[in-house]
Amino acid sequence: MSKPKVLISDALSPAAVQIFKDRGIEVDFQPNLGKDKDKLADIIGDYDGLAIRSATKATAKIIERAKRLKVIGRAGIGVDNVEIPAATAKGIIVMNTPFGNSITTAEHAITMMLSLAREIPQADASTQAGKWEKNRFMGVEITGKTLGVVGCGNIGSIVCDRAQGLRMKVIGFDPFLTEERARDLGVEKVELDELLKRADFITLHTPLTDKTRNIIDAQAIAKTKKGVRIINCARGGLIDEAALLEALNSKHVAGAALDVFAEEPATSNPLFGHPCVICTPHLGASTTEAQENVALQIAEQMSDYLLTGAISNAINFPSITAEEAPKLKPFIALAEKLGSFAGQLTESSITKVQITYEGQVAEMKTKALTSAVLAGLLRPMLGEVNVVSAPVIAKERGMIVDEVLRAGESDYESLITVAVITEQQERAVSGTVYADGKPRLVDIKGIRVDAEFGKSMIYVTNEDKPGFIGKFASLLGDAKINIATFHLGRVAAGGDAIALVEIDGAVPAELLAKIQALPQVKQAKALAF
Repeated sequence: MSKPKVLISDALSPAAVQIFKDRGIEVDFQPNLGKDKDKLADIIGDYDGLAIRSATKATAKIIERAKRLKVIGRAGIGVDNVEIPAATAKGIIVMNTPFGNSITTAEHAITMMLSLAREIPQADASTQAGKWEKNRFMGVEITGKTLGVVGCGNIGSIVCDRAQGLRMKVIGFDPFLTEERARDLGVEKVELDELLKRADFITLHTPLTDKTRNIIDAQAIAKTKKGVRIINCARGGLIDEAALLEALNSKHVAGAALDVFAEEPATSNPLFGHPCVICTPHLGASTTEAQENVALQIAEQMSDYLLTGAISNAINFPSITAEEAPKLKPFIALAEKLGSFAGQLTESSITKVQITYEGQVAEMKTKALTSAVLAGLLRPMLGEVNVVSAPVIAKERGMIVDEVLRAGESDYESLITVAVITEQQERAVSGTVYADGKPRLVDIKGIRVDAEFGKSMIYVTNEDKPGFIGKFASLLGDAKINIATFHLGRVAAGGDAIALVEIDGAVPAELLAKIQALPQVKQAKALAF
């Protein structure tokens, strides 16, 4: 088996390159390639992994050319330079390193706040210009002032801690911040309007989404106290820059310190040159320690995924630890085959999928298993579907997906049941993984079976009447079809029955038609796994 091959198209630490090599991964280090989109598009098809920083733009065009690509690793937090929907649709895991530069970015925000409070850059420029303007630069103390932190995640929580060390009163707005977590941080949890009303300084630490875009706009600024100072070291686009400029000119806002901008690289901006504005060129993560940390982390994460299937800090798929991956792998195979079995038998629109996990499997990463079920289920109808894209596609089509977790109630240590509800009927199929690691079918529509998934199978539902098996077997023999395995099951004598046959080779359409024509047969399907 050939080694995985990774392309590094941005400037990453040499230590990261060495990690790939030490882990047995072939690595191509081209730190300036990310600036050349056409050349990147030309060669990307040769790689299993792409490691980047911010210079490389993983566009839909490049992703479309990435025939082998399995993972894109972003050394840093922001993934604005990766078209995630395109990567997801192609089954490419997108990873980042959300913790590697948290301290560095938080420290930059605190530095910007202190610089803003004492006008350090302006005073430095004035002094080095030969002026001595002691009376011009009258700053403010931060001790006892109220800091409003918008977003109390990894970076925001560090800012809260540092600000309390500076004897500030810290209030926080974050829809996902629990009261317990707020107490642990020593933060008073408030709504956004109250934060705007009370804060002397406001610092932003939230991702850029449709809900947070221009979260500080003219309306929000109007709710702030006169003389407020605003810091943004998170994402450009969180502040309406035109509204901020107007508030600075009117002196409602005393100052602003910005490390990020709506358009970057920001070679020009309406805020540039304003005497009450401090600007830095997106330096939040720019320390030697942070760049080394994120480079090493992304190399380890990508190596783990390519070699073991372990997934860490993925944007578009549940995380799976290195310990979980080998245990989960056979159950992912089972889940996908159960979904495929149900999908190949489904001919009408699916309204709901209920996936029940019983026993030990209920304690595993069921979100990953559910993604596998949906991939198998949707692929027969939609073709290019994978475990990464399947949940998104299911949601787009209005499918309800329910997960049910149960303690061991069956005869198996682990059991997965996939129930598919359509406009016409409900169909359920169950499976398990035996000690040999092979997925097994154990129940189809309430009928007990014990069958492995073969590459090519014929599935028949029929009335349990004498003579059917002989006629069915004769048709296979006449067609010179070799039977690998033959499994039968029934509800009760004379009731509904099933036959599941694994054969060598594909199922001829004319054979399937003859089986369907048998008087006892209700349904005959050719299945492929």
